Amino acid sequence: MIDYRIERRSGVPAYLQIVQQTKQALRLGTLVPGDRLPTAKEVVEATAINPNTVLKAYRELEREGLVEPRPGRGTFVRRGLAAPQTEEDSPLRGELRDWLRRARGAGLGRDDVSALFEAHLEETFGHAHTGLRPPD
Repeated sequence: MIDYRIERRSGVPAYLQIVQQTKQALRLGTLVPGDRLPTAKEVVEATAINPNTVLKAYRELEREGLVEPRPGRGTFVRRGLAAPQTEEDSPLRGELRDWLRRARGAGLGRDDVSALFEAHLEETFGHAHTGLRPPD
């Protein structure tokens, strides 16, 4: 089961944070088809957000074909987003874990690692907001 964390100071709407966190869990294989998402009541109790916010997020996930509501039973994952390279035992994930440990050992903090990663992510895949790709 997923535990949502809402960052109130992030500037990102709470419903979108739920959508993003759900998609991340689907990509990492933490959530797989057939898993039940927490009920709106459970999310509200854990995060102190409005139930309509949770329902809005779940509707968005349903619209994208990722989850499906089952009346009286809850909302269930319909399809995953995980690539084999993102699974827990994949070599790439292990290499990333090792690199992060080395970075931490070298004195880099979370913000340093995030800035370094974002810079290289953009350099490799292009700017997320414009869709522009770097020249080959």
